[in-house]
Amino acid sequence: MARFVYRMQSVLNIKQQTENQTKMEFAVAQAELNKQLDILQEYIDRKAAYLQEAEELRNDESLKLQDILDNQYATAQMDVMIKHQSMVVQKEEQKVERVRIKLTRNIQERKMQETLRDRAFAEFLEEQKQEEAKENDQRTSFTYGQRQKEDN
Repeated sequence: MARFVYRMQSVLNIKQQTENQTKMEFAVAQAELNKQLDILQEYIDRKAAYLQEAEELRNDESLKLQDILDNQYATAQMDVMIKHQSMVVQKEEQKVERVRIKLTRNIQERKMQETLRDRAFAEFLEEQKQEEAKENDQRTSFTYGQRQKEDN
């Protein structure tokens, strides 16, 4: 039984290592998502700046056609970049969700293994206790038997 408890602890150690690796994987995935979200926000801010510039160009006293066209092109390019970056962010969000599910499963497995190990250890302790009680009964019986022989 002691070997069984030891084996269960070994399995639990493996479960904990797996959980820790998945936590690291989750942290990396979350960091990448945050990086991609920052890039998306940068593109959105840049587009807002182009739109502000477009408003200023239209309100200028002298219309600069080439500047307005360049601004429209830049704004259109930002729309394309924002759309592409939104897809990248969506893929990263899916990746984070997959790793989160994996982490949740690993945590559940580790907790289940802890419970099994604790039960096995409790059974082991109970068996030890019963074995001690049995030995004590045998000693008591032997001692009592010896006294009976001495008294006769």
